[in-house]
Amino acid sequence: MRAREGLGARDQHTEEQRMATDGSGADGTAGTPASARADGGAGAPRPAHVLVYSDDRDVRERVRLALGRRPARDLPELRWTEVATPPALVRAMDVGDVDLAVLDGEAVPAGGLGLARQVKDEVFDCPPVLVLTGRPQDDWLAAWSRADAAVPHPLDPAALAAAAAGLLRARLSRAAV
Repeated sequence: MRAREGLGARDQHTEEQRMATDGSGADGTAGTPASARADGGAGAPRPAHVLVYSDDRDVRERVRLALGRRPARDLPELRWTEVATPPALVRAMDVGDVDLAVLDGEAVPAGGLGLARQVKDEVFDCPPVLVLTGRPQDDWLAAWSRADAAVPHPLDPAALAAAAAGLLRARLSRAAV
């Protein structure tokens, strides 16, 4: 795969990983299970799209492991996009099919709290945003960022899954109307 213009090595790897896991191949179906494709699965629900932003690959992996294939039984399976830089986050949000954004408030050089506020201001019909804060006392920063939920580091998988499930339920039920 040739490098995409403007993507650094870390973003290029992330972009390749996203394409391998979310089915965004040339025909839009590469890597997508038959049950999630428009041409198969007869009525199968579309996967919920979760965008994870962190400069730390380990944080992105912990988020994926905490939420698993689905954060709750009543929700569809998840489709993932991982990004490591603010420009990659903005590009992914511009596509418009994100159901939940999980942003690491401790990311550098741009933290997820400031980016949460930016996307809430700039993205039409912004999906719910869950921020990962540095500590429980940072809830006021999450409120400032206009995030819909906050989970502190170190990540508690049960708390993260519960927060994500609540936000996804609200988003998907609104989208079904």
